[in-house]
Amino acid sequence: MPLGEPEEAELTLERREDRLVLAGDPRRYGHPLAVDFVAGRAAHRRRFGGGRGQLIARACGLGKGVMPSVVDATAGLGRDAFVLASLGAEVLLVERVAAIFALLEDGVARALADPETAEVAARMHLVHGDATRELDALVAASGVAPQVVHLDPMFPHRDKSSLVKKEMRLFRLLAGDDNDAPRLLEAALDVATHRVVVKRPRKAPPIAGPAPRHVIAGKTSRYDLYVHRSLTSG
Repeated sequence: MPLGEPEEAELTLERREDRLVLAGDPRRYGHPLAVDFVAGRAAHRRRFGGGRGQLIARACGLGKGVMPSVVDATAGLGRDAFVLASLGAEVLLVERVAAIFALLEDGVARALADPETAEVAARMHLVHGDATRELDALVAASGVAPQVVHLDPMFPHRDKSSLVKKEMRLFRLLAGDDNDAPRLLEAALDVATHRVVVKRPRKAPPIAGPAPRHVIAGKTSRYDLYVHRSLTSG
């Protein structure tokens, strides 16, 4: 079905073979976009991604004897949430864009139906809503304890190299840039009981607001940590 907003009219949600896809002009957007936790990139990372040594696992506090529950308040295509769930965390995925949420629902449903991913997908709980406006209410209704809130706000890309990834061009048309990131951080800090984790490009400035207490940096990205209290075992 065509999407509603004028700029989005060139995109359609449709079922192809066994999955829901978001499709547009292939010359501009490349292959249709789908959420797949069973095969491809997600399967490879589940098997060979590095376990709890991965940056995101360390940032979210997944360690020996420690398995916090996580709210992914900017779920997107669910890749980070799937990594955390594959390591044993209960994850609440909050997504505000209806078409992306539909792709997530479809991806989780197919993962639940596959024996290799069913246990992981069962730890992924989806909710459709705007985290900047109603994060507290969404979390309260979910039953997931918000020990850690993970944020990966869309960072404005102005360089021409960003046009190379057609998949992200399609995604950005729907999601847009997160110009309300400071408000999102404020909402997350109000809700998280232990820490807020913000994924950023390595050289990007922190989100406007309080300064992060810790930073965990990788080659291309980093995690800014805002800590209320320590995560402990038990």
